[in-house]
Amino acid sequence: MNHYRFEDLSVGAEESFEVDITEEMMEQFYRMTGDENPLHRDPAFANQMGYENRVVYGMLTSSFFSTLAGMYLPGERSLIHRVETEFPKPVFIGDHLTVTGKVQEMNETFQTIVLKVVITNQKKEKVCRGKMRIGFLKRDGE
Repeated sequence: MNHYRFEDLSVGAEESFEVDITEEMMEQFYRMTGDENPLHRDPAFANQMGYENRVVYGMLTSSFFSTLAGMYLPGERSLIHRVETEFPKPVFIGDHLTVTGKVQEMNETFQTIVLKVVITNQKKEKVCRGKMRIGFLKRDGE
């Protein structure tokens, strides 16, 4: 886990991590949300809709932005204020994703940063992109 403070960062700072999408992740997300959409649950339905297999839940994919902020950029001091996401390509079980955030703006008055965020698959295709506004938690005495 990273421990960046606001003053440790500058525009252009970047962090990333990788994750593989598994069947278990899909099942856990289903159990948590109850989303039974057949596009995510039924391979035959997904195929009828023109997809090679079941499509991974978009919100499962975008949930890795929470990991990005909470573990990598800025890490333990992060407090997510806003997340905007788009899903230009589908994600499938077995995909290898790279989650990246890059500091695009910094607001010294409010101690917030804006990250440009993107998730790419093993083919280097953007499967999720967006922006995050993140504040910084302060310890007592800071």
